[in-house]
Amino acid sequence: MREAHGMWRRACIGFLCAGLVLVVGTTRHTLASVSTTPEIPAELIRLRASIDNLDAALVHLLAERFRCTQQVGVLKATVGLPPSDPAREEQQMTRLRELAAEAGLDPVFAEKVLGFIIAEVIRNHGTIAERAGWPDE
Repeated sequence: MREAHGMWRRACIGFLCAGLVLVVGTTRHTLASVSTTPEIPAELIRLRASIDNLDAALVHLLAERFRCTQQVGVLKATVGLPPSDPAREEQQMTRLRELAAEAGLDPVFAEKVLGFIIAEVIRNHGTIAERAGWPDE
């Protein structure tokens, strides 16, 4: 069931920029849920609704990513691997820079975001390793 839910979330991303309706978790996001005033152009309201939907999707994607990395941390601790894997981290940074460039996103910005996420993952893996009785790096 969790895997099907994850696939559904990924499928919804294609509809996000339309700004019509997106259901993420138990929260329903619609253009009607955004307050309108005569001073705010309809296009701005539509764009903000799309941004709100994208933000919600990002939060859910990050939560799913951290669920996966939590499992990785447990597995690493179980087999005695260190929390950090510099070769893997560099491989991911290279891959992300390429993806960012292809998507028209500043690769330096993307690298900063992934660097922050990886640092948090390593910290979490260290905590898991400590609880399992393995020495931290």
